[in-house]
Amino acid sequence: MGERRGYERFAGRAAEFASESRPSWPARPQAPAGAPNVVVMLVDDLGFSDVGPFGSEIPTPNIDRLAADGWVFTNYRTAPMCSPARAALLTGLNPHRAGFGFVAHIDPGYPGYACELPEDAPTLAESLRAGGYATFMVGKWHLTVESRLHDGADRASWPLQRGFDRYFGSMDGFTALHHPHRLVRDNSVVDVAEFPEGYFLTDELTEEALGMIDELRANDAAKPFFLYYAHTSVHGPIQAKAEDIARQRGRYAAGWDALREARFARQRELGIVAPGTRLPEGEQADAALIPPWESLTEAERELFARHMEVYAASVAEVDESVGRLVQRLEELGELDRTIIVVASDNGGTAEGGPTGTRSYFAQFGLSAELPADWVADVPRELDEIGGPRVFGQYPTGWARVSNTPFRSFKSSTYEGGVHAPLVLSWPGAPGAVSGLREQFVFVADLAPTILELTGVAPLTERGGRPAPQPDGRSVAGLLSDPAGPGREAQYFECVGRRALVAGDWKALAPAPPARQDGAAGGRWELYDLAADPTETRDLAAREPVLVRELAERWRAEAWRNTVFPLDDDGSLQEVRPAGEAALSEPVALTPFRPPLERFRASRLTVLRSFAVEVELLADADAAGVVVAHGDQGGGYLLAVDEGRWLLSYNAYGELHRVRGGRVDAGPHGVLLRVDELDGLRWRVALEVDGAPDAVVPSVPMLFGMAPFTGISVGYDYGGPVDWGLHEAHGAYRFTGGSIERLRYVPGEPSRHDRRVLLAIDEAVAAIAD
Repeated sequence: MGERRGYERFAGRAAEFASESRPSWPARPQAPAGAPNVVVMLVDDLGFSDVGPFGSEIPTPNIDRLAADGWVFTNYRTAPMCSPARAALLTGLNPHRAGFGFVAHIDPGYPGYACELPEDAPTLAESLRAGGYATFMVGKWHLTVESRLHDGADRASWPLQRGFDRYFGSMDGFTALHHPHRLVRDNSVVDVAEFPEGYFLTDELTEEALGMIDELRANDAAKPFFLYYAHTSVHGPIQAKAEDIARQRGRYAAGWDALREARFARQRELGIVAPGTRLPEGEQADAALIPPWESLTEAERELFARHMEVYAASVAEVDESVGRLVQRLEELGELDRTIIVVASDNGGTAEGGPTGTRSYFAQFGLSAELPADWVADVPRELDEIGGPRVFGQYPTGWARVSNTPFRSFKSSTYEGGVHAPLVLSWPGAPGAVSGLREQFVFVADLAPTILELTGVAPLTERGGRPAPQPDGRSVAGLLSDPAGPGREAQYFECVGRRALVAGDWKALAPAPPARQDGAAGGRWELYDLAADPTETRDLAAREPVLVRELAERWRAEAWRNTVFPLDDDGSLQEVRPAGEAALSEPVALTPFRPPLERFRASRLTVLRSFAVEVELLADADAAGVVVAHGDQGGGYLLAVDEGRWLLSYNAYGELHRVRGGRVDAGPHGVLLRVDELDGLRWRVALEVDGAPDAVVPSVPMLFGMAPFTGISVGYDYGGPVDWGLHEAHGAYRFTGGSIERLRYVPGEPSRHDRRVLLAIDEAVAAIAD
């Protein structure tokens, strides 16, 4: 009884104490009653005509189903490149105002090219989370400047810090699908030494997305969710599963000319293009870059068709991911209450060149002119294209098919660079009138539209600062009103290429202006999009006054949107903050840890000579990888194999392998020297205990994005450098001894390295003060 009275006295006092001192927490946010789920699926480099509702022959039954019961937007435009489009999508701001006048690989110090989302700009995820939503993301982020992707970086611009409860995917601009170069879960790198046989990233992204939904529903049956699924497909390197490639076999034997005509015919049947639309031909259709199919040899046709079979398989795998999500929503009884958006971030890309490539990293990422004997397409067996051994990209002829009926490609301000597919589905939408929508919609309109459809108010501040006014405007009214208004005007800019759409008119400058001409100078073209949506009849000579007016209007928009300075000569891509110099200091690496991140590793090796110092203790049975950097797209490794030193160098797909002397039991001092030669080449030499041991006398230098997979010590992570070694041993973890010390020592930068390090951060801080 005494114990009972003691408990009562304690409980009473505890309640009294709680009523006096318990802090007042803000109310937990609740979503509006009946708020729908939201799924936004963004596909990388998908052309306007690459899915069924827009005329494609590629089977996309799941996207077709969404389109049949939803809305197909035929006049949707996006930014000419991926990061700018993603920034606009998530903030509702125009790309430059969102900090992304370029992809997230530069940092010259100007607001429009910061390659970081503005600190005062709430993202769609942040607004929805504040409105009571669970927020999930899988896939490609590409909204953090590359110098802040490493494990010691400030994570303020990573997905979880920009509004997502959960994240799984690749933070970088792209990755291999069979062996991803680096995966991040939430705020940490995924620590996995190698991937199982048959692994494929698109499948894992879908599984992760489904898992996030399932875990939410196991704990909260009603809370709405926002899922941003940003595909790494179909960006290069284009890869697909063997069984999916087999389903496309023979589909492209007729060639790109016939397939383009067939897609255009289907588009006319579907009403995707206006009557009277012309298919650009000749110079307007980049004929100089694309030979007629009939002019090709049989071997060329077979090779080029294989490239497109892989691309089509990758698109079909995207569609499969849509189907799996739809199926799970049906099983949960939530399909009717889910808004699903499927879109592309920009037009199809011509970066594969006229013949395509099986050596994706060999032909971009360097401003210097390549030597005349440079091999940009290392020959490989046809059946290997699309698989884990080949980093490929389809030829320009197929990119033109992807962008049917428009002209030009990704990074261009012609319609082929900015006119993209958009499908929206919401089976339970109130008052919906589904079908085609021809109104002009821009990527920045998507966030305001989603917020209106969900009933969630956008955040008005972030970090104690007022949020900037969005540039996007909701087009939610178009779901119920086929005749409702769309956007009237929008500027575009990409590496000095400019355009302005104003009503039915489009003024376009396909090249940067000369410096003396000023921002609105240079050669401008003019098109009446109502009569000529594919930009085949330039009316600039007929309407010079209108051209000048639109060029000046573009200039005014550019000033308002922090577009300047124009990157008219590529120099903005070469200026970097002085703080990056610390990333090029010598560094010691610990064995068996996750690989050093791609950009961090590149500062030690790319466009420079360097050395790797190793102190190693070997037993009599020592074997395995000492250090590896790169993958099948290009890289190098040092290993102990069959009792001898092994040096492997993968030159964009061509393997150079040399064996050194025997590895005796005991301690060894090892030096791997990589010295620059003329003609963008390296000499790779191994010294053991002070004596020369093995040498690869001259190989093409790796640069740009290669080596893409970072540095792993004691094993070969993920995509292997040496495929034969991988087949025999997998990641080939070093055993039979220990790696006591391993240190990278960068040498002087190459004369081809045009980067300029400036005290940008200090200057910006001084201005802010």
